[in-house]
Amino acid sequence: MKSKIAVVILNWNGKSWLEKFLPSVLKFSQTADVFVIDNHSDDDSVSYLKNNFPAVQTVINNKNYGFAGGYNEGLKHIDAEFYCLLNSDVEVTENWIEPVLEVFEKDAGIAAVQPKILSYNNRKYFEFAGAGGGLIDNLGYPYCRGRIFDDVEKDNGQYDGESEIFWASGCCLFIRSADFWAQNGFDERFFAHQEEIDLCWRLINSGKTIFYTGKSKVYHVGGGTLNKQSTKKTFLNMRNNLSMLAKNLPFQNLLWVIFLRLCLDGIASFYFAYKNGISHFGAVLKGHFGFYAQLPESLKRRQNFQKSDYYQTKWLIFKHFLK
Repeated sequence: MKSKIAVVILNWNGKSWLEKFLPSVLKFSQTADVFVIDNHSDDDSVSYLKNNFPAVQTVINNKNYGFAGGYNEGLKHIDAEFYCLLNSDVEVTENWIEPVLEVFEKDAGIAAVQPKILSYNNRKYFEFAGAGGGLIDNLGYPYCRGRIFDDVEKDNGQYDGESEIFWASGCCLFIRSADFWAQNGFDERFFAHQEEIDLCWRLINSGKTIFYTGKSKVYHVGGGTLNKQSTKKTFLNMRNNLSMLAKNLPFQNLLWVIFLRLCLDGIASFYFAYKNGISHFGAVLKGHFGFYAQLPESLKRRQNFQKSDYYQTKWLIFKHFLK
């Protein structure tokens, strides 16, 4: 029987997160079916779920496909009108689902919705991954209402309303299943990081819209699988952001934006090396070579139409750091 909404948590060796946060999901998701997709964990996550949360339905992947592939593979086995893709390190709150469904009901063209995402550890502030809804600048730098690069705002109610945004965070992403599959889901080549931005960009290029509602809120720990100091995270962010640009930028912006980004990434590599260690310089370089390896396929995956007014501000990196 098809569900109205399925809350779907992707798990990889995250038993401790499930212990901590799954009770709140079950308590405040009475109108939804709750699933855990296990991405081939080698801890005892699956047996723990079966013994302690029999109401939770489990889908077991035959290997670790990463975030993008893990959801693509697991969601094939879940039949619902709406998916809520929820990180395992998220605490949900009372009445977090209903305001999101109300947004969907206003317009069939709304493909995805994100709630307000606050920091679990600093609860009066927005959380890095999503905050008050994702936007992008003309050079393809993602940022959020409530977070620009590493600067995060305090939640003073400034984003309590509803608003159209550019991308919804993968840590708590509500999406129509029909729209998810119309885009063939996430780009599995990304493995993890920025695959949700790429998906939202493709949805926008196909004529859909992305929304945010501050009437729903969740609290996100962040860095549950890869923390900010991880060189793998640096590599994935660099490679995936460039591949996303190659796929989605309008043709007239394609060459000059990517060339400028490659130059700016080179400058950023020295900053990362200073801030996080010399290994991050190598991670940026590796990310660029990874982008070159993906480039032919990325160009093949370009859609027939790329929206020219994709960005919400211009030259964000210069305005932010030179200020």
